[in-house]
Amino acid sequence: MTRLFHHIRWRKLLRWLGILALAWLASTWLAVLLLRFVPPWTSAVMLERQVGAWMHGEKGFRLRQHWVPWKQISPWVPLAMVAAEDQKFPYHHGFDFDSINQAIDAADDGKRLRGASTISQQTAKNLFLWNGRSFVRKGLEAYFTVLLELTWPKRRILEVYMNIAELGNGIYGVGAASEAYFRTPPAQLGPAQAARLAAVLPSPRRLHADRPSAYVMRRANWIQQQMEQLGGPGYVDGRAPPHPPH
Repeated sequence: MTRLFHHIRWRKLLRWLGILALAWLASTWLAVLLLRFVPPWTSAVMLERQVGAWMHGEKGFRLRQHWVPWKQISPWVPLAMVAAEDQKFPYHHGFDFDSINQAIDAADDGKRLRGASTISQQTAKNLFLWNGRSFVRKGLEAYFTVLLELTWPKRRILEVYMNIAELGNGIYGVGAASEAYFRTPPAQLGPAQAARLAAVLPSPRRLHADRPSAYVMRRANWIQQQMEQLGGPGYVDGRAPPHPPH
């Protein structure tokens, strides 16, 4: 009788766990589906930054971000971000396994662990999750990356990324960044300005697009060279070249 009672309890527990899992899948997928068509009004990382500023008493901190649709952004900006962050973006399905393997090999050789996140992964993390390196966060990042790749076209992923990426202390998205740094709308950014914006992405609170250090200028020049080698703005839509770079 006791064994039967425990068996029933386990079945109920498993059933409730299954219901919770299905509810999680449905709610997260619906959120991703909705954001394919509706501009996100904020992101998890922006909220985390705002709360952190309040908790640490950062007087005068102001978060700047506003949505700019794809057609109102200079075509040089998405090209610069792809050239700087994820040159295989038009061709992979959310994960660049070659870069992941290279990062693991470098770590095994005792070198500093470097990032291997794609733009899809960074969009998933910025939009839904938090900063950090825990296994839980990386697992959730992979989950949301798969949802984004299955639900959104590549252009939408890049459009959202350009609008929520941190490009300065409290400055998120190309709209706020182009006005803060260049006093110009994002539609009028040239290749050099786009490259400077992309150059600060590794450390946007330390690096400055409007007051570029020697490192930022070297990186921006390298990004411009990569933009030329990728064949121009058409590359981000997978139009040229016919094969991704090695």
